[in-house]
Amino acid sequence: MNKVFPTAKAALQGVVQDGQLMAVGGFGLCGIPEALIEALKDSGTKDLTVISNNAGVDGFGLGKLLETRQIKKMISSYVGENKEFERQYLAGELELEFTPQGTLAEKLRAGGAGIPAFFTKTGVGTQVAEGKELREFGGETYVMEHALLPDVALVKADVADKSGNLRFRLTARNFNPAAAMAGKVCIVEVERLVEVGEIAPDDVHLPGIYVHRIVVNPTPEKRIEKRTLSAAAPVDVAAAKEEAQAVIAQAAAVGADEVAVPKVDVPAQTTKTEGA
Repeated sequence: MNKVFPTAKAALQGVVQDGQLMAVGGFGLCGIPEALIEALKDSGTKDLTVISNNAGVDGFGLGKLLETRQIKKMISSYVGENKEFERQYLAGELELEFTPQGTLAEKLRAGGAGIPAFFTKTGVGTQVAEGKELREFGGETYVMEHALLPDVALVKADVADKSGNLRFRLTARNFNPAAAMAGKVCIVEVERLVEVGEIAPDDVHLPGIYVHRIVVNPTPEKRIEKRTLSAAAPVDVAAAKEEAQAVIAQAAAVGADEVAVPKVDVPAQTTKTEGA
């Protein structure tokens, strides 16, 4: 069975439909299936309920589908980076099911493992538990959460072989494996495709049995969600020079081996990025 499709558009054809429940991997902009999201936007598919940790940012990731009004409901844990999301929700144009982040991950994992529901302490006593079954275990109260079984899962991996075995890159793994396992049909976007056997068995993060379609996107944009720069700490050059001269003089007087030379650290400018 050939799982490899020439384009993201081709990979979606015959699978995505209006009104579906869809899981999309990623965390922020890290590990999102950029090409598949773009193809989904171009397809015009609408009335989607999307399961994703967040909704991208304005104009990128799932934010593109919000702008085109293709999403009617989000099941998410964090949506603070998207102004259009906020606007639509507050205006009553978008439904939202807030879900604690760990619970969201477990709802997907349970779906992929064939577990219909589970009990968790997270959310007990809050609006999260309203209308849900509560049960006592060991003197503690737990709330029952139902698994998520999306019709389609769109995920991102670093490498796939032609059988669909996947390897993810660092933190880009995030929600992707759980979303892939839960989806009735899983479409994966990868940066590199290799022959079967080129990924060592111990390096396979997700077996190909969960993957139905593969599309290669070797040059994703990988936009940075937030760029944070820290300024270099100021250095007193005159004081450092004076200290160095004192060390040299002491070394000359007592012998260099007996002198501990102080180290002056000058912090370099650092960049924090997200979007691997």
